[in-house]
Amino acid sequence: MTDTPSSFAATHYAPRAQDYLGSEVHRQGPDLDQLEQLLDGYAHARLLDLGCGGGHVSYRASPRVASVVACDVTPSMLDTVMRTAADRHLANIAVEQATAERMPFADDSFDVLVTRYSTHHWQDRDAGLREARRVLKPGGLAVFIDVVSPEPALLDSWLQTLELLRDVSHVRNYRASEWTAALGTAGFNIAGCTARRLPLRFADWVARTRTPAEQVAVIRTLQEAAPREVREHFLMQADGSFTLDTATYVAN
Repeated sequence: MTDTPSSFAATHYAPRAQDYLGSEVHRQGPDLDQLEQLLDGYAHARLLDLGCGGGHVSYRASPRVASVVACDVTPSMLDTVMRTAADRHLANIAVEQATAERMPFADDSFDVLVTRYSTHHWQDRDAGLREARRVLKPGGLAVFIDVVSPEPALLDSWLQTLELLRDVSHVRNYRASEWTAALGTAGFNIAGCTARRLPLRFADWVARTRTPAEQVAVIRTLQEAAPREVREHFLMQADGSFTLDTATYVAN
C-alpha cells in the first residue's frame, strides 16, 4: 500500500482491531438500538456498513436485512469482522476494503447505508458523502452517526486539539451546522436528527487508540488548564473522563 492518507489510517489502526471489537462505547448504545428500529421493514435490503471498524453495525443489522457489506480501509478490521461474523453465525456479512471517498460499488447498489463513528476519520468528507449518495439507491435509507463538535469556536478548538493528541489519524469532528450543510450539498434529504450525550471513561478512551504516554500527559495537562466553559460543557472529571455530543442523522 502506498504512503497516502488512507494508508496512514489503515496502518495506524491495524493493531487496534480487537480494541474496537471489545470497546464498550462501540459495541453498544442507544444509537444502535435506534438503528435496529429503523431497519424494521428492510428484511430484503442490502446494507452497507461504511467505515465498519470492529463491525458492530454489521452485527446488529445482519439479522434484520438480507445482506451486509462491511467496508473499511483497514484489513485487520475486516479480518476481525469476518471472524466475529463466523463465530456468531452471521452468514450474510461480506467485507470489502476501500476508502469512503472511492468505493468499488456500482451506482444504486444498496438499499441502506450506515456509517458510525467513521466520518471524522475521512480525509475528504464531501467526497465520501458524494460516494455514499452515489451507491445508495434513490429513496434509500442513510444513517450517519458520529461525534458532533459544539458550535462555539472555543469549545470546537478544544475538542479537536484533544482528539488529535489522542489519535493522530483524527481529521475533524464536524459541527451540527456543518453536517446539515454537507449532507444537503451531497444530495441527501435529512428526515430526522437525534442528539445524544456520550460519557467517556478517560482510561478506556486513550487505551483504545493506544495513545503514547507522553501525549496522554499533554491531554491531562490541557484538561487541568481548561477554562470554565470547556470544563462545564464537556463535564470534565478529576480522572479526565468527560462527555461528548453525538448525533444520528437519518436521511434519504
